[in-house]
Amino acid sequence: MHSRVLDVDRASSTRWVNLGVKAALVASFVIAIGLSPDTVDGKAMEFRAPLFLAPVVVVPLLARFRNWEPYPHTADSLLAAPFLLDTLGNLLGLYDEYPRTDDVLHFVNWILLVGAYHAFRFRNVHDRRDAVLLGYGFGALAIVWWEIMEWVVSEDGVGGAGGLSLTYGDTVGDLLLSSTGGLIGSILAVRWLGPRSEN
Repeated sequence: MHSRVLDVDRASSTRWVNLGVKAALVASFVIAIGLSPDTVDGKAMEFRAPLFLAPVVVVPLLARFRNWEPYPHTADSLLAAPFLLDTLGNLLGLYDEYPRTDDVLHFVNWILLVGAYHAFRFRNVHDRRDAVLLGYGFGALAIVWWEIMEWVVSEDGVGGAGGLSLTYGDTVGDLLLSSTGGLIGSILAVRWLGPRSEN
């Protein structure tokens, strides 16, 4: 059985999209840290950088070490895209100017993140059974750890960034929006990236 994600990975357009996403992510951090515009004051960009930029380095190294063929452009770009959107949201001041930006990106980013999970998984696993629930569970765990990281860099946490105003309602809302986005992302990824149905 053949998974659709392998065909998507082979498309030249997917490769260019992946390169564009990663180049934009690196450039965003160069601007955020190097120029330090007012929009990123208190946002702990130096703290975020190692985590957010990790996919730029880690995925190519894994692909080379494990001899992945074709290169996982789909998973690579889907994994980097949420970090790019979050960074741009801070860099462009969208979080401050439009308070609902955080809600929108929690929902959208978890669609992308769970899509990345399935794009990696379906390279080697050609079984759709329980795939939607597995992706949903991955997304739910990811948002729990994301909220823990946000607390670490908040004004009340050990990071002392002071740029995040976290409340109980905000945290619960993020959990709900992200887990819902993760469920939708899981459904879409299983349909579009999963194994083809045998006729």
